[in-house]
Amino acid sequence: MKKIFMVLALATSLTMPCFADEDKVDGLNVIVTSGEPQTQMMSMVLSMMTIEKLNKKVNMVLCDKAGTLALKDSDSPVVKAMDASPKQVMQKLISKGMDVKLCPLYLPNIGKDESVLIEGVKVADPAKVAARLLNKNFNILSY
Repeated sequence: MKKIFMVLALATSLTMPCFADEDKVDGLNVIVTSGEPQTQMMSMVLSMMTIEKLNKKVNMVLCDKAGTLALKDSDSPVVKAMDASPKQVMQKLISKGMDVKLCPLYLPNIGKDESVLIEGVKVADPAKVAARLLNKNFNILSY
């Protein structure tokens, strides 16, 4: 019986801070590297809920295969459950204030410059991204 109380006490002490700090979190830092449309869409859906339902800030960094979402001439397939593409949802989120940055390694490695980026996406400053990731007022999600 004593062990059960110890386990319950430990579980409570580990989970209570998560609930107590929920209102103190300012938002999310979301890092998207996957080229898979469903994975990209999940990052967008959770970002949308964070902005629209919780009134929190979202900072997103696109790297690797997810960098194509930032390109004007790229296609992004429609995901059936949302009846939209990850790129379409991302553009809607940008209009709602989501800050989207592109990994600074991406454009040089595809031989292009910032002129190919959709409106609202800028190349990331690594020092600023690092500072955001260290900000304890933001949770980090990586896809």
